[in-house]
Amino acid sequence: MMIGLIRHGLTDWNKLGKIQGQSDIPLNEEGRQQAERLGERLLHEPYHWDFIISSKLSRARETGQILADKLHIPLLEPDERLNERSFGQAEGLTADERESRWGKQWDVHDLGQETIEQIEARALAFMEDMWTAYPDKNMLVVSHGGLLAQLYKSLYRDKYTERIGNLSLTILEKKDIDWIPLLYNCTRHLAEKNG
Repeated sequence: MMIGLIRHGLTDWNKLGKIQGQSDIPLNEEGRQQAERLGERLLHEPYHWDFIISSKLSRARETGQILADKLHIPLLEPDERLNERSFGQAEGLTADERESRWGKQWDVHDLGQETIEQIEARALAFMEDMWTAYPDKNMLVVSHGGLLAQLYKSLYRDKYTERIGNLSLTILEKKDIDWIPLLYNCTRHLAEKNG
């Protein structure tokens, strides 16, 4: 089994540096073009993908639909365990706005955000359930930067710490009890010319 983990395409809030969390912010035109580029890349790579699952948030669902249309594979019902981490009162604020209200360590305050333990638990439960339900399938999963970063930290204990880019692709393969990374946080399709 392989899982291709994808962060959704760009939104206007991404461009402005606003933390989105579970606010349902749609893709912008650049985000849609990014999804098209990844779809084109996936068409020409040797991996076979059986279906796509996304979070319930529209920016991930639309990214998933663009990829499903391009690859001619089904987009299954969304799974809310793939939703971005809830950031409570910090949602919609830029880094400067968060720091001016709560200081540089704003994230240690209780602002109604989801805990690291909660997001880790739901991300790992999703992975385990997919392995149980679809051990012989390869799936693409469209989620969010915060959730994916936490999933990688929990699977690889700080081996991977770089920021997860919009429309990045990470491919993990299940071997015995481990998820082996075949590709990590790759965005080369965004740098390539369309042609």
